[in-house]
Amino acid sequence: MSSSGKKICFITGACGAVGSEIALSIAGQGYTIFFTWHSSEEKAEQILEKIRWISPESQMIRCDVSKNGDISNAFSVFRQQFERLDLLVTSASNFFSTPLPEVTEQEWDSLVNTNLKGTFFTMQEAARIMQKQPFVSRIISMTDISADLVWRNFAPYTVAKAGIQHLTRVFAKTFAPTILVNSIAPGTVTVNPEKDMETQQEMIKKIPLKRLGDPLDNHQNNYLSA
Repeated sequence: MSSSGKKICFITGACGAVGSEIALSIAGQGYTIFFTWHSSEEKAEQILEKIRWISPESQMIRCDVSKNGDISNAFSVFRQQFERLDLLVTSASNFFSTPLPEVTEQEWDSLVNTNLKGTFFTMQEAARIMQKQPFVSRIISMTDISADLVWRNFAPYTVAKAGIQHLTRVFAKTFAPTILVNSIAPGTVTVNPEKDMETQQEMIKKIPLKRLGDPLDNHQNNYLSA
């Protein structure tokens, strides 16, 4: 078990474009990182190697956040490795088009369970640790600008993200001032700039800054972990 006294951050979904940049940024602020990955162990190993250049005691674990048993197991392993939890970032997410007339139960469950259910039970597990600590800790939930918009072909996803925003308010009111809870809602982020350039150009026309977001932009939001 680590007893170095360094601050510890638990982050889900650190293999994503946004999650990996957040993990690296927080590691750069002096945190030890414990992150979850789901589908690609090779990619997770690459990200862990980068993080360990900054924060050598950082760890990772496989976890499907749509399954409460996986979340419970991840936190059980976490408690064996670390004596404190200073910051939780819920970044695990999935995203795909679901035209409303054709949405299937499987698609609904995949999007809502990963984005909303997974976020709730991850925050719940973290809060159980944090509320017993003699210092202020923090939770940051990653939501999405779509929570406040109407995206016709993404109903389950946007419903889940709107639910995360409400969860954030409930957790914030329940656990303040011991746990400070906030959310970050990025705009449209470029993940693959070479994919569907015509669609991206149409989206850019509607954005006041006339550009899509970049995963690196989320560095600017990490003041919440200070």
